[in-house]
Amino acid sequence: MTLYLRSLFFSCIVLFELSVSNSESHKLQYPCQPPLHNSYTFCNQSLSVPTRAHSLISLLTLEEKIKQLSDNASGIPRFGIPPYEWWSESLHGIAINGPGVSFTIGPVSAATGFPQVIISAAAFNRTLWFLIGSAIAIEARAMHNVGQSGLTFWAPNVNIFRDPRWGRGQETPGEDPMLTSAYAIEFVKGFQGGNWKSGVSGSGSGRYGFGEKRMLRDDDGDDGLMLSACCKHLTAYDLEKWGNFSRYSFNAVVTEQDLEDTYQPPFRSCIEEGKASCLMCSYNEVNGVPACAREDLLQKAREEWGFEGYIVSDCDAVATIFEYQNYSKSAEDAVAIALKAGMFCLLFY
Repeated sequence: MTLYLRSLFFSCIVLFELSVSNSESHKLQYPCQPPLHNSYTFCNQSLSVPTRAHSLISLLTLEEKIKQLSDNASGIPRFGIPPYEWWSESLHGIAINGPGVSFTIGPVSAATGFPQVIISAAAFNRTLWFLIGSAIAIEARAMHNVGQSGLTFWAPNVNIFRDPRWGRGQETPGEDPMLTSAYAIEFVKGFQGGNWKSGVSGSGSGRYGFGEKRMLRDDDGDDGLMLSACCKHLTAYDLEKWGNFSRYSFNAVVTEQDLEDTYQPPFRSCIEEGKASCLMCSYNEVNGVPACAREDLLQKAREEWGFEGYIVSDCDAVATIFEYQNYSKSAEDAVAIALKAGMFCLLFY
């Protein structure tokens, strides 16, 4: 399936197969409701996702298409499609700092908080990581069912943490690429709706009753997702060099060997084995080119790792291409560069 069809695929999952919340009524708004809208081809669930996606896109105006590119995607009333907020957070529990989640508009006023990721990772326990991901997902899906959350969550953070001065190290599994890769695989599988078996990546028959009743296999269709997990922040984001710059202007100078041996393995594992449905590119530059503008970086995930999901920017990372890194001549050019590089969802833009 082509790059753009995969993007449409995940949009269709959110807009058609699932649903979004209404903060005023606490009730889910479903598209394709009779009698006005269920006759459209894109509402026909017996057809393939690419067919339905093509049908929808062919009906949209250019302005409507553009309004689907931000995290706060506009609704399309003439087709009965409600708005959707892509941004929700769940690193070690459902968080309040993503606008896609609310603990004040419905019956759910709190969620389980697990230890910071670096603490859970220190357990060296694949089963634990899987079950944490699954437990968070079950709560998130329950909140979605009463209109208090979306279905796309930007976790886990699988950056390598080699310098303790970096202020976000607690969000990550730590400095070891192998450990971080293992954590990424298990959290994503648990979060997106798999069932744990002993060894997960190996053999065994033990089963826990968490998540949906299936294993995530290489041939599984992505339309069976319980929720969407997003591995972030691609790549070399952890500010190992200090000086007169911020995370927005930081240029990570990394050798090809260090990139492949240290920084990329967690993301590769996230995709190849975890089957994550989202990648988030980071603020920083990598060897002089903004991460969200690096076509070689973003396309490598697709061409070499088999990634078929959507790519989102970190908050304002597209604006950063112009405003902090002076890599583009204008804000409009920054958007064009990011889209051409392979991004689909421009956070805050």
